Amino acid sequence: MNPQTAATAFRVVAVAEALSWIGLLAGMFVKRVLDASEIGVQVFGPIHGGIFVLYLLVTLVAARVLGWSRGTTLLALAASVPPLATVWFERRATRTGQLPARKTLTA
Repeated sequence: MNPQTAATAFRVVAVAEALSWIGLLAGMFVKRVLDASEIGVQVFGPIHGGIFVLYLLVTLVAARVLGWSRGTTLLALAASVPPLATVWFERRATRTGQLPARKTLTA
């Protein structure tokens, strides 16, 4: 796998993980605070769980392909726990050069 492919996969999964967190949090709000339906948790719980595991796997692959240090890798893995932290890490890694910049499409 080349570095650009690893970076793109990481970005896509990082954003998907954050979006699934938002869905799960909304479902938990409806279930617990509004004391209404559990459907949001039933739908977004498994989705978030699957994307969470995928994020961990893609992070390990990206770390190897991109040559991340152990500290950077652990920070990326830890970012999977707090809501929306995967997007924070992706932006930080791009800003610090640990994640190659996105290629722009030209017409």
